[in-house]
Amino acid sequence: MTTDHDWITTPITADLLRGALDLEPTARGVLPHRLPARARRQIPDGQLAMAEAQPSGVRLVFRTRATAVELDTLPTKLAYVGAPPRPDGVYEWVVDGRPAGRASVTGGNAMTIDMATGAASTRPGAVGTLRFDGLSDGVKDVEIWLPHNETTELVALRTDAPVEPAPARGRKVWLHHGSSISHGSDAAGPTSTWPALAATLAGVELINLGLSGSALLDPFTARAMRDTAADLISVKIGVNLVNTDAMRMRAFGPAVHGFLDTVREGHPTTPLLVVSPLLCPIHEDTPGPTAPDLSDLGAGRLRFLAMGDPAERASGKLTLRVIRDELARIVEQRAAEDPNLYHLDGLDLYGEADFAELPLPDQVHPDAATHRRIGERFAELAFTAQGAFA
Repeated sequence: MTTDHDWITTPITADLLRGALDLEPTARGVLPHRLPARARRQIPDGQLAMAEAQPSGVRLVFRTRATAVELDTLPTKLAYVGAPPRPDGVYEWVVDGRPAGRASVTGGNAMTIDMATGAASTRPGAVGTLRFDGLSDGVKDVEIWLPHNETTELVALRTDAPVEPAPARGRKVWLHHGSSISHGSDAAGPTSTWPALAATLAGVELINLGLSGSALLDPFTARAMRDTAADLISVKIGVNLVNTDAMRMRAFGPAVHGFLDTVREGHPTTPLLVVSPLLCPIHEDTPGPTAPDLSDLGAGRLRFLAMGDPAERASGKLTLRVIRDELARIVEQRAAEDPNLYHLDGLDLYGEADFAELPLPDQVHPDAATHRRIGERFAELAFTAQGAFA
């Protein structure tokens, strides 16, 4: 902490945060969560627990005359056995709606994961400090977007002028749920995940429930969406069900209906958009599970392999092509009684021509340029003209 300013410390409370559904007190400060406590008590695995605590789409938002801001955080860095160190998570600053800077916090806790066995261990670390200065002394709205892929405890917020919650701008709230692609995968930063880009282009407030590896039609996620205030809702379904080989065709249809029924309990007439999977060639016609190819991990290269057999489709195993057809059928059936239910084919967001130009580096996840394309396409297809959210 520096001492060249008369710092004011402001408690970090829920009214200064957007994009989080819960704020957990910790020994150091507070930890934003993207699923509420009741849902977290029902989480069955560490992957989802880690994913929902990574604050994709979560940002501190406040109004101030401050010319300097400091934020103390305790990040949890991820490391993989046998792989080079991952880059530090990125914090992005937005002032009065315009990008104003990027920074990272070094140190923090370190979680090491062995991808071969699934074992994980955590080593505690120290709090770090971000500093952003040189701001004008006029009244302004400041947003600090937290790293989309790095669990971040918020310890202290200091400014050289008082802070108050930024007033609502009258924007619609868009609630989105999806997989690691929606979570952010290999996006360049928290404002560059495809949902964040689409929200910026459309002028809406984002709540991103993209949960890496965990878009599995879980009932507790549906209940969290049911209970969250929103003007627009989208659900992207498919790739994680194949990745995990979580269910067969017999269970898939009823699970989709049940998920949508639960969301509709809290949002009976809200525009609800069902998005089918983007192109992923390894799983178009080959079922899961998906397994990592660790042969080049030491060089920082990871690829994924489809471990199923196309012949297993006959026994009800899911592929992306099967899921797209079934989602289109389900939405058409339900839309006869639900005029605010819509369908978007994921191939319209990223299809064969896009893959030829912008291939998936690890066979599953889009890179930064592809996130931008998907975000721009979604904004155009969902928020304009005849789109579900127009």
